[in-house]
Amino acid sequence: MPHPANGENAGVQFPSSPGEFTMYDTSILDREPEWGVHNAHDPGIIKTDDGYYVFSTDVRVGGELIPGVMVRKSPDLIHWQWVQYALPGIPQVALDWAGSGNLWAPDVVQVNGQYRMYYSASSFGSRQSLIGLHTAEHIEGPWTDEGVVIRTRDEDPLNAIDANVLKDAEGRMWMVYGSFFGGIHITELDPETGKPLEEGFGKLLAVRDKTTEDGAVEGPYIIYNEQFKQYYLFLSYDSLFEDYNVRVARSASITGPYLDAHGRDVADSTYMPQHEVGVKVMGGYRFGDDPGWIAPGHNSVLNDNGNYYMVHHARGGADKHWPYLHIRTILWTEDGWPVVSPQRYAGETEQDIPAAMVPGEWERLVHDPAVDGQVQSVPLKLHWNGELTGEHGQGSWSLDGGRTLTLRWNALSEGQGHVEQVRLLPAWDWEKNAPALVFTGMNDNGICSWGKQSS
Repeated sequence: MPHPANGENAGVQFPSSPGEFTMYDTSILDREPEWGVHNAHDPGIIKTDDGYYVFSTDVRVGGELIPGVMVRKSPDLIHWQWVQYALPGIPQVALDWAGSGNLWAPDVVQVNGQYRMYYSASSFGSRQSLIGLHTAEHIEGPWTDEGVVIRTRDEDPLNAIDANVLKDAEGRMWMVYGSFFGGIHITELDPETGKPLEEGFGKLLAVRDKTTEDGAVEGPYIIYNEQFKQYYLFLSYDSLFEDYNVRVARSASITGPYLDAHGRDVADSTYMPQHEVGVKVMGGYRFGDDPGWIAPGHNSVLNDNGNYYMVHHARGGADKHWPYLHIRTILWTEDGWPVVSPQRYAGETEQDIPAAMVPGEWERLVHDPAVDGQVQSVPLKLHWNGELTGEHGQGSWSLDGGRTLTLRWNALSEGQGHVEQVRLLPAWDWEKNAPALVFTGMNDNGICSWGKQSS
């Protein structure tokens, strides 16, 4: 099997090396300009005329925390540089109401030429929380305090954090928010003020039956895909430090109901076991002997002229205290579900893949919603005669003549699905620092899988 980097592969273009990426670098702990993607948590992305910007939660490994919302920028979604803290500290209204020591989960949108930054103020385990608003004429500020958008008390049944603001297909403005306690809600905003049109907390979109870490649902983010005429609600489930994972459900209406691939409503807490509700597009993982990544989640999504990217944080598999910024290409299944690349973005583009590139040794992993924590890849061999063999079973494979690979399994355990359609992508293998062909997709039981060619 030819190596994907050589010239025998019919003009398929693999991305070039994104450069050196050093993890767990203690020499940069106190030097923000050298952080790059380090210390990024709950990232919210926006594209501007001056480049891509990510605003993120105030976190810091191995040093004294400085509150004020971290800001990074990039010309290409690959190389990120530190800009500044957006604010000089915690706004007085956030101190008075929530007593917070840092600011969480900022989301920035542009409305009529003005930038609006929605931030969250709270403390872990508390519902005494608020979402505040600042505005600016330029993406790098200065920012003006516009006060409170919505707030909750400890006696309230929900938690006012994790805002995501968007316009629907008709141009109306909405804010989806909420976390952990009481689930996810949506409320319509006044486009002039950026604040709720009506009093109250809005409509419930998603909830789970527990308020412990294994019943957490947070970090909501909604996008609309014009091609499929659907709204997609992304959510993060479970423990922030251990088994965080990203789920998605969809609806023809921005106010729901949001259903998964089995038609289950993510606002219905009676489904058992609850860990199987929502399409799990990504969780912790390891390819081969690499330490991999722990607890990926709290994502935003960028629609860049029809190219979609998931933006999220993940914790290093060798030390979960170090959070890093990840950008991943989103591809779409034929029936309109988003699936994400098993590799971080390095400039790759989706292309037709010659059938001769597909046979060989692969590593495959399955994002089974019933499995917590990291998933380990296992070997898969795609034979030249169209057969497949591996630790997950045997069967056959076929290519549609372009970029959709179908894996047909005949020896899988009950409930695992038997037909798997995946999209091929010429990517950069960050574990091996080399180009590699990868796939991402979903089987006929609504379970997502990843693959990476290893020979």
